[in-house]
Amino acid sequence: MTHDPSFSELSAQNIPAGWRADVSAQLQSGEAILAELVFDLDHQLHFVQGLVLVTNRRVLSRAPDASWSAWVYQPGLAMHLYDHAGVGHLELLDSQGRLAHWCFTLACNLHAIRVVDQFQIHQTSCVSGEPPVLPEGHVCPSCKAPLAPDQDECPICTKVIHTPPSTWTLFRLWRFAKPYRGQLLAGLVLTLLGTAASLVPPYLAMPLMDEVLIPFQNGQHIEPMVVAGYLAGLFGAALLAWGLSWAKTYILALVSERIGADLRTTTYDHLLRMSLEYFGGKRTGDLMSRIGSESDRICVFLSLHLLDFASDVLMLVMTAVILISINPWLALVTLVPLPFIVWMIRSVRFRLQTGFEKIDRVWSAVTSVLADTIPGVRVVKAFAQEDRESARFREANKQNLAVNDRINKIWSVFAPSISLMTELGLLVVWGFGIWLVSQSEITVGVLMAFISYISRFYGRLDSMSRIVSVTEKSASAAKRIFDILDHVSSVPEPTQPVKLTHVQGRIDITDVSFRYGNREVNKGINLTINPGEMIGLVGHSGSGKSTLVNLICRFYDVSEGSIKVDGVDVRALPVADYRRHIGLVLQEPFLFFGTIAENIAYGKPHATRAEIIAAARAAHAHEFILRLAQGYDSMVGERGQGLSGGERQRISIARALLIDPRILILDEATSSVDSETEKEIQNALENLVKGRTTIAIAHRLSTLHRADRLVVLDRGQVVEVGTHDALMAAQGAYFNLYEAQARNMDVDMDDRSQVRLNDRKNDK
Repeated sequence: MTHDPSFSELSAQNIPAGWRADVSAQLQSGEAILAELVFDLDHQLHFVQGLVLVTNRRVLSRAPDASWSAWVYQPGLAMHLYDHAGVGHLELLDSQGRLAHWCFTLACNLHAIRVVDQFQIHQTSCVSGEPPVLPEGHVCPSCKAPLAPDQDECPICTKVIHTPPSTWTLFRLWRFAKPYRGQLLAGLVLTLLGTAASLVPPYLAMPLMDEVLIPFQNGQHIEPMVVAGYLAGLFGAALLAWGLSWAKTYILALVSERIGADLRTTTYDHLLRMSLEYFGGKRTGDLMSRIGSESDRICVFLSLHLLDFASDVLMLVMTAVILISINPWLALVTLVPLPFIVWMIRSVRFRLQTGFEKIDRVWSAVTSVLADTIPGVRVVKAFAQEDRESARFREANKQNLAVNDRINKIWSVFAPSISLMTELGLLVVWGFGIWLVSQSEITVGVLMAFISYISRFYGRLDSMSRIVSVTEKSASAAKRIFDILDHVSSVPEPTQPVKLTHVQGRIDITDVSFRYGNREVNKGINLTINPGEMIGLVGHSGSGKSTLVNLICRFYDVSEGSIKVDGVDVRALPVADYRRHIGLVLQEPFLFFGTIAENIAYGKPHATRAEIIAAARAAHAHEFILRLAQGYDSMVGERGQGLSGGERQRISIARALLIDPRILILDEATSSVDSETEKEIQNALENLVKGRTTIAIAHRLSTLHRADRLVVLDRGQVVEVGTHDALMAAQGAYFNLYEAQARNMDVDMDDRSQVRLNDRKNDK
């Protein structure tokens, strides 16, 4: 069926193979599928599979029970697409009301957008009576949507609106260059002097030709001292130009490196102050590419190409002045190719702007594949997905190659055309100059000096045209960096910060709601946690426990309501100062490359060895650390490679305890340890939580029996609060959770007992 003409290439890929015969049977003669949506939810949000088709004649729908419905295009028919709480909704309506309604997860959203787009094109055609207006050109390689001939990106698949970089973006780098304006001024003066010195030799060539060589050729005597004087002048000018060029290059190279270093540091500092929401929408490889290769590109532009550009401009201006002073008419002829060159630069500039930004984006996609795969190489190998990851890299590399090919196609025409224009200009000057010599308007020496100057003039003009490519690349790099610097954190620093000199640890959560995009995670939470109290957060996965902890840590800001610590809204506290009072142990322990001691002291870099050991003892990590080859000086691999999950978790706990926080947050802190280790950690924590406000999230409810109160969350709301005994007696949500977990544990124990019994029988 994949060869049936009613199926587009995309339809053949997306419609389940088992349905294609059924779909083909529904299509009328000459009817073609234009877009399709395989929806995956029913109205009760249960997972099902159904199909919505937009053809050139009507809308077709296959229900999960395999029944079909159809609606022919007619006036008043409309299709609406929206999403709510993470679920997409597609509605078909007429003047009487809703005809059909389909639900789907947002993973299908791009196909739903394509369905609506095609529906609107053909519905508009039905109302107007005109044939549907379809864009001409190629199609998107991902969704096969038609693209205009000059359109390289699909507006449906491109989730981010990309604006082409402007060359003016480069002027924003002045904020980084301003501290070095003295050195930049010195470099500019040296450039001016060096350019002037390089223009001396052609000027000396005129008298050398007219007063020495031509008279000597005609049999006249020449003075050796005159020749020596001219040659000394040429040598001195060349030596002076070399010295000035060396000085300006060295100074500006030093300045550009410092500007690049400041740019990287400022961007990284700004990036670290972004909220977690920002990183949730970015890929690691893309951010690494921006701070690394993009800033390097800007640095090269400032140290080399910008210097060349300034030198070219000065050379053109000064050469033009000299040419006009020698012979205005010949100078005017020199400018003949200039309008054509300017026109070509303007015509190609915009394509280069958009093209180089696309190159940056596809290259960041290549680095993102590496950033995903290399840290996760253990998972790749565990699931034998080497071929799949290799295919991902090849596809990203293929896209990078395609975009570069388009740019190279433009540049391969542009650069030789500029060279041709300059060669033709030189030919015109030769012809007009020879005619002037024949008319005795100028001497041969003047013509030779003119040709020498013209060669430099056109050479610099050619160089300036070629710098368009480098400038647009640097403008694209600057835009991507300023995209980071211009982004305002969703967790801003307070304009009038309040200092907390001594944190008691009282937390007041009042009417707190939080939305992540269209999805409401927490809603109307009210809770008061007293100083020194231990609170256990329990609930099903996705009930909002970790999100509430993130809000308390101010990794995100609440959408509604407030969170106060000791009566002060956390949004009024300096972010870094506030978080220094919080000790956090994450569900997935993260260790940095370095020694065990450095990882434990991460939150307190100047901690003494005695303090580090004390924290490790409290976390029951001291014993296994001493068993390592170098003890506390043993190196930890990237992300804690070389240590077990339980060992990494205990180092993470020691790291949190070392800073002696007033608020301690344990987010599934014992999820990565065995039962025996968990008991050791729980015993260690029993004394450490005293006098310290503690919020603990645990998957195993039995680990929270020491909590003063348990807070039960369900679908982002607090449904129960109380002690373990009180909640068990109430037989509500907590009781059901506890009983369900107890039954699962009993089943697991029975399974393990049966396995051991079978092993004994086999041994016998």
